[in-house]
Amino acid sequence: MLIRLVTILIIAVINLSCSKKEPAYVADDIKDPYELYQEGFNAFEDNNFFLANKKFLEAELNFEKPELAAKAAIMSSFSLYAINFYNEALQSLNRFLKNYPANENVIYAHYLEAIIFFEQIDDEKKDLKPLLEASKKIEFFNKKYPNSEYAVDLKFKKDLIQNQLAAKELYIARYYISINKWAPALKRLKNIINIYDKTIFVEEALHRLVEINYHLGMNKEAEAYAKILGYNYNSSEWYEKSYKILNKNYKIKNNPNKEDSKKNDVEKGFLDKIINIIK
Repeated sequence: MLIRLVTILIIAVINLSCSKKEPAYVADDIKDPYELYQEGFNAFEDNNFFLANKKFLEAELNFEKPELAAKAAIMSSFSLYAINFYNEALQSLNRFLKNYPANENVIYAHYLEAIIFFEQIDDEKKDLKPLLEASKKIEFFNKKYPNSEYAVDLKFKKDLIQNQLAAKELYIARYYISINKWAPALKRLKNIINIYDKTIFVEEALHRLVEINYHLGMNKEAEAYAKILGYNYNSSEWYEKSYKILNKNYKIKNNPNKEDSKKNDVEKGFLDKIINIIK
């Protein structure tokens, strides 16, 4: 009986002490959001993005005005992006768009999402997902905000993505050609001329179509693709190679213009670089 009484008294004392300390704890926990934001901004300028993210998050939680909380939230997202925490940055941006849909920085949030997907392309050698995600996000942005200050930049990046997608198709087509799998090779090459017709890989794709069709005895098809190549790219090396296939006695002329030769080497190096990135 005595032990039970003592236990009850101890519990009562603990509850009483906690209840007395609780108001003081709550008071001490309240922080000045302006100071927190300034600390975050100072850390951001010093490239200490870990600390900046932490301070911006704290500031967001303590700001009473939604517009100030939103500003802290977008800065937190950018801090995560700055240290290449791409997944965390995307989650942060998704939360920003959900919590502050009317904020003035919504356009920038969508732009930053597109940039994050785009910057992950170079790290991918076989997976097409980042390319497709980036393309999808950029297309969404340019349709929704065609007149924004970021639209021109994303349009340029969309062209680069289209080239990389075409390069991927060409790389796969080359592989199928190397193992004499003509049907899938033809399919990949036709994807380039039908879907990625504005890319730098169209000329080679047309030449490969001439090459394969002629090899398979489909001379009319080979001639048709050669005509398209000749009509659009009459002076290109790929047209000469295709012409050589259909006219055995034709000798490919050396290009006397050294500047053009250097240009072709640069372009070839650029194409090979893209192929190496995505293969």
